Amino acid sequence: MVERSKKTPLYTPEERRRRDASPWTLVQGILAPVQFLIFLVSLILVLRFLATGDGWGAATASVVVKTFALYTIMVTGCVWEKQVFGVYLFAPAFFWEDVFSMLVLALHTAYLVALVTDGLPPREQMALALAAYGAYVINAAQFLLKLRAARRDEAARQAGSSTRWALGQ
Repeated sequence: MVERSKKTPLYTPEERRRRDASPWTLVQGILAPVQFLIFLVSLILVLRFLATGDGWGAATASVVVKTFALYTIMVTGCVWEKQVFGVYLFAPAFFWEDVFSMLVLALHTAYLVALVTDGLPPREQMALALAAYGAYVINAAQFLLKLRAARRDEAARQAGSSTRWALGQ
């Protein structure tokens, strides 16, 4: 007989309590879709510039706004992670998401450095922005998959509680 290992839930009961009590959970829930909307607008502006050569200023401003939105969600996310898991970064539950977030931050920061120092010509700056955006999309997908896993864990926990209650345990 093959023994199945029990999947470890994303949150312990205490972590789930801290997550639900933290005001930073709501902040993250608001900032994530706002950052995604900023990303979509910026992506359109960057692609427009790359396709036509027009709108460099608007594309540049949008990437800067997107980068500062990223910094904001990263800082508040670190505070959230500290409140929920006791560490600012690299909690086991979000280790790989945090590792990849470092790449996303590095690429966005490299864009700002290239912009401020004129280290790259405009087209290459926008190509760097696209690389940063590609990494951001992957990282966002990682977090969405974690959110989905947390919801599945919660549904399973509630189903287990209902079953135990129904059986009088």
